Order: sequence, then C-alpha cells, then structure tokens
Amino acid sequence: MQTRRTPTLPFMLFAFTAARTVVNTGYRMVYPFLPVIARGLGVELTDVALAITARSSLGLASPFLGSFADIAGRRRTIVFGLTLFGASLLIVGLRPTLPALFLSLILAAAGKLILDPAVGAYLGDRVPYARRGLTMALSEVSWSGAFLLGVPLVGWLIARAGWNRPFTLLALLGLACAFVMRLLVPEDRADGQVKPSLRRSFAAVIASRAAIAGLVVGLLISTSNEVVNIVFGAWLEQGFGLQVAALGAASAAIGVAELSGEGLVAGLTDRLGKRRAVALGIAGNALACLAIEPLAHSLPGALAGLFLFYITFEFALVSSIPLMSELVPGARATTLAGNMGSHSAGRAVGALIGPVLFAHGMFANAAAAAGLDAFALIILLAFVRE
Repeated sequence: MQTRRTPTLPFMLFAFTAARTVVNTGYRMVYPFLPVIARGLGVELTDVALAITARSSLGLASPFLGSFADIAGRRRTIVFGLTLFGASLLIVGLRPTLPALFLSLILAAAGKLILDPAVGAYLGDRVPYARRGLTMALSEVSWSGAFLLGVPLVGWLIARAGWNRPFTLLALLGLACAFVMRLLVPEDRADGQVKPSLRRSFAAVIASRAAIAGLVVGLLISTSNEVVNIVFGAWLEQGFGLQVAALGAASAAIGVAELSGEGLVAGLTDRLGKRRAVALGIAGNALACLAIEPLAHSLPGALAGLFLFYITFEFALVSSIPLMSELVPGARATTLAGNMGSHSAGRAVGALIGPVLFAHGMFANAAAAAGLDAFALIILLAFVRE
C-alpha cells in the first residue's frame, strides 16, 4: 500500500500561515471597526467592547482547549479548530444581532485557542530550539498579515456590503482551510497509541517556576497591549475624523509594524537568545507607550506612535513563543496553550479597563500600559531562565 508523501516544512509553514491569516483576520477585525459594528447593531460602543471582553475571558480555558493537541494529536486538533472557527462566524453572517455576535466571537475564539497551540506544537516537534525563533516568526506573519491584508479587505467589504458581510466570507474561507489541512497534515497519532495524561501535562507546567513566570509575563504584556488596542480605532476616529476605509488603511500601517517586528524576531531572536529578546521588546514597548501622546499632534505622528507601539510588542510577543515552547518540552502544547490563555486573560482585563481609562484621554491608557510593561520586565528578569 502506497503511503502519502509528507509535505516539506517550508510548504507546511506556508499553509499554516495562510490558514491562520484567515483566523486572525476574523479575530482582529472587530478592533478598528468597533464603532462601525456598534452603530450597525444599534448599541453602545461599550456593549460591543463587553463582547470582546467575554471572548477574551475564554482564554482562561485555553490550557484545556489547547492541550487537545497533546492528547488527540496535532492533525485532528488543527482541523477541528478551523472547522469550529468557520462555523462560528456563520452565526453573525446569518443573524446580525448582539447576542449572535457574543456567541460567534466566543466560539470563534475557541477555535483559535484550539488551533494555535497545535500549530506551535507541530513546529516545535520538528524544529530544533536553536532555529525555532526563525520558524515561529515566519508562522506568526499570519498575525500581521491579518492587519496588513485581511482588515483592509474587511473595511472595503463593510463599506460596500454592510458590517456583517465579512463574517460570512471569513467563515467560508475557514471551512475551506479545514478541508485543506485535513489533506495536508500527516496523521501523528495512531488509534491504539497511548495518550498523554491531561493531569500530568498540567502538573508538569505548574511545577515549572519559569513556566509560571512566563505565563504571568504574558498576562501583563497583553493587558498592556489591549488597553491601547481596544480604543485606538475610536481614538483615530474622534481625533482625526477617520472613516471606515481610512481606519482599514490605518490598520494596514499597524500590520506593517507587526510584520517588521516578526522580521526582527526572524533575524535577531535566535542570535540574541529568546529571553534577552523578550526583555528588549518589553522595554521598548514601555517607551513606545509613553511616546504615543507626544507624537499625536497630527495623524502621521499618531500613526508613527502606534507603529512603534505595535512593532515593539510584536517583537516581545513572538520572541516569547519559542522561549515558552522549550520550558516544559514534555507538555509543549499544554505550555503553549497556557501561554495563549495568559495572553487572552490579559486581553480580557485590558478590554474591560481600556474604555474606562479612555474617558480620561489616551494618555491614561498609554501610561497604564507602560506601567504594566515595567512590571512584566521585572518578573521576566527575576524568574525566567532558558
């Protein structure tokens, strides 16, 4: 019987990046178009922000969702995550109401929380630690690609077909990606193979002081990022009168910043060392937070401030993924899932307090973000070791 040929690593990297770009577009498109979605639903901005908070709160379950890849295998988990994402977005595409948006965002986030650790574990299984920064940086291009390509397309589609039409398009693309991944990703667990224990995987992560500290760092830097992220669309709209298409273009500029950050990770993180790279990224992000308000006397200055904010955060975040992937190698997917959970929890907290701080002006958001970064840097340097 002829066996199916396993695709090469570069080909799989491309396929993973394309699929995750679709998922990340669905995840990120709500931020710049938050006011547009709220107006389309006939609700307040804070109501939609609450939906984002509820979505981010699901990250608390990420260690359970993401650990499926250690138990059921990478392939089955990847396919299931993409299928859940696609089916979830169809809810808003078919029924554009606030309750439907709540349900759709939460289920789509569950799909992402299942998918991402499985992809990271798949790459971690096959790439030596010394080269993992480069490989995972290339995979994370999907995050910046969502803002660089996906969100401007969403803005164009909203302006011509309505705020909920992108949900339908991304749902169909997500389901198509699930079908393709089922064909491409090799089966990595035989039916009779002994499966790792969820309890043992959790115990291994909890027993690692470095892993716990890394999770706290992820929580803090993501809270910092979300405090600004949740309000930047409203800030640009109120301060500079940007309309829907222009907000999409501004999102593309942020995508360029994140792509640049991922490029820096690919070129520098393996050489600097993962821990040192994360520290430099966090310190740079704290300084960028404090620079946002002074630069915001004009639209180009505001965009420059956001560029610095996103490039430094992306460098810290992406550098932390290979670092976390090797802290508990025997429970790699569970560790990466926990890392996602800490970031999601941070986004939930940031989404909750960001609009409250924004009532006092953008400087309040930026100062709070810088303080959280400083705390994260102290914990990283004190407790995390490669």
